[in-house]
Amino acid sequence: MNKYQGIIEKIFRPGTRRGQYYELVLKAIYVIFNEGWGSFWFRFRQRLGQHLKPYIGFMWRSDPYQLWLACNEPKPEDLKFYHHESQSFPYRPKISIITPVWNTDKRWLELAVNSVINQAYDNWELCLVDDASSQPHVKRILTDYAAKDDRIRVKFLTENLGIAGASNQAIALAGGEFVGFLDHDDELRPDALYEVVKLLNQDRSLDLIYTDEDRIDAHGNRTQAFFKPDWSPDLLMSMNYIGHFTVVSKDIIDNLGGFCSGLDGSQDYDLVLRVTEKSHKIAHISRPLYSWRIIPSSAAASFGAKPYACDAAIKALSDSLERRGISGQIIQFTPGRYRVKYAITNEPLVSIIIPTKDSYKKLARCINSIEQKTTYKNYELIIIDHDSQDPRTISYLSTLRHKVIKYTGKFNFSRMNNLGAGAAGGEHIVFLNDDTEVIEPGWLAAMLEHSQRREIGMVGALLLYPRGSQFSGKIQHAGAILGMGVAGHAFKHTAASDFDYLSLHRVIRNCSAVTAACAMLRKDLFREMGGFSESLPVAFNDVDLCLRLRAKGYLITYTPFSVLYHDEGGTRGFSHPAEDETNMLSRWADVISKGDPYYNRNLTLMREDFSLPPRPSAGIPLPLAVLLEAYYVRVDLHLRFPEVANGKYENLIDWAMEYGLTVDTYRHIYRPYCKWYVNNASSALKPLAVLLELYNFSSRLQEQFPEALKHDFTRLLFWAYMITADGSKNIDVDKERLLPYRNYYKLGLNP
Repeated sequence: MNKYQGIIEKIFRPGTRRGQYYELVLKAIYVIFNEGWGSFWFRFRQRLGQHLKPYIGFMWRSDPYQLWLACNEPKPEDLKFYHHESQSFPYRPKISIITPVWNTDKRWLELAVNSVINQAYDNWELCLVDDASSQPHVKRILTDYAAKDDRIRVKFLTENLGIAGASNQAIALAGGEFVGFLDHDDELRPDALYEVVKLLNQDRSLDLIYTDEDRIDAHGNRTQAFFKPDWSPDLLMSMNYIGHFTVVSKDIIDNLGGFCSGLDGSQDYDLVLRVTEKSHKIAHISRPLYSWRIIPSSAAASFGAKPYACDAAIKALSDSLERRGISGQIIQFTPGRYRVKYAITNEPLVSIIIPTKDSYKKLARCINSIEQKTTYKNYELIIIDHDSQDPRTISYLSTLRHKVIKYTGKFNFSRMNNLGAGAAGGEHIVFLNDDTEVIEPGWLAAMLEHSQRREIGMVGALLLYPRGSQFSGKIQHAGAILGMGVAGHAFKHTAASDFDYLSLHRVIRNCSAVTAACAMLRKDLFREMGGFSESLPVAFNDVDLCLRLRAKGYLITYTPFSVLYHDEGGTRGFSHPAEDETNMLSRWADVISKGDPYYNRNLTLMREDFSLPPRPSAGIPLPLAVLLEAYYVRVDLHLRFPEVANGKYENLIDWAMEYGLTVDTYRHIYRPYCKWYVNNASSALKPLAVLLELYNFSSRLQEQFPEALKHDFTRLLFWAYMITADGSKNIDVDKERLLPYRNYYKLGLNP
């Protein structure tokens, strides 16, 4: 290609129309080869929509959230059903809605009150406390509403007590078992209380329930949806992500004494911090059930509208650390986003383990960056040399003052790191790829401050693509997301300087997993877990360790304050062996298929950018949602299964089992959800589906019958028949699953 570069540049001169077309073709080829045809068609439709929008704007929704609302918002008949259904709930607690009022615009106040009156669930009370408003219409409106509905309770204060004081007065009026919070100019969605009480009927022990939220402008347009993660304690210390709509047990609020004075603007943040210190019985509803009004005086428009709220938030976080007996500093690095910088105790030794092979330049750059930039000095380096043959690498290793341990044999990333951990003298271990380079001098301390916390299992860093690369300055890793196949990297290819999706890549938060390209944990915990699984020699060993840590109750934490370059695949190239993927799924498919608790199930699993899928589908099983996302970006599936548009999914599910798991480009995306597809396959396909499920989770079968991945099942079917005919019990396969379909396998024919 380089040979013809000059000719190409003459024909397709940069800046010309022909040059632009040439760049578009190159981008298209890159997307097709790296992301598949589905992603190409989705991007093509986006680009086409941008050009056609001036002509068919009424048909083209540029905001994906508008499509989400069109697909998922309850219709009037749905709300009638919810009301009827809620009448027969075994548990029908009263929900007291707390709303302090002060000089609220007539229009917004009426919309707020009506949003409660219009709830599908009817066992509520609205406690309105007027905080000595000077506008006469406020008293008139509140009095009129109270006269019309005896569930509305009103109190008028003679002096202004502020948000916290007025809210406490409203709590004193409340007689419900739970308390929900509604600002005087916001709106609840009509199914909000129904969804809350439905969840309480599934688990009556809950003390705090929160929902997703959006914003609503002066014209009633809903936008800027925040699809939140499930309970994430580190994220809560970084921002008040729980926000609206929040429902809390009245007993807990009473025991805490309600809101604290002096924290107006962040009084709700402080209350949530105190509640979550007392109880971890917390649940999240993945639907936007609260609309936050965008008006100039509201923080929904800008944090600048209430600058005092940030000061109050810093005090609330500082008070929380003090109550917990934790030493640390609260730093606000952007409005509404905070860093808890935990004090490091005793300056423990940290062992940094770096596997390498014949990569002199990369290794030297990595080590030099550590030695020259790292501000935390109590560390040791342990280099695991995988039988390097390059003379320059061998010479360089001989000059190092650090430990160098020889490793021979077949490449096994897990075994090499386990070997290094065995030689580590530190209390904490960092696993670091040799193709990394330190950017932030405080990187090691930023990880250590979390690794020392007893509730933390593993800590991951913010990794960026190196300078001069195709994605220079963009994110390579900001935590891992389960379900993108096995897992994907959050915000991959997003510019680190962007403020995408509420700047979640900029804050400390919990994740399901982090990459071991740069990760830290306590040595005693690593040994307790048995180290990395050596049966995962190349890929997913880090995800496996994180999931084992989570199964023991530990948290996985990502910090953006530990920043390094990572030349992904720079030393060994890109390799996700099928055997490692299969072994991983055989262990964790059940966990993965339930969804990542730190990634909202409404967001796409086809990309890592926290965007909505092209045709959002809330309220359906996650495996089906994944399949439908593929369907709506692929013309071939549209043409083959038009009945899907009418909610008929059986043929599409059968396709997923027979073709999706074997020959399709997105095979890795569907594989974690195989069991669900089997259980929902048609009776005609069931015999083959059960067999392909065993095949999906067995490296031995995949090695024995590779042609099945080309849709040739003849030998696999014959094997299944022979297995079911064999009386031996010493067979490494769930033969009982196959026995009911023995006659089918005997035919040895594809369905």
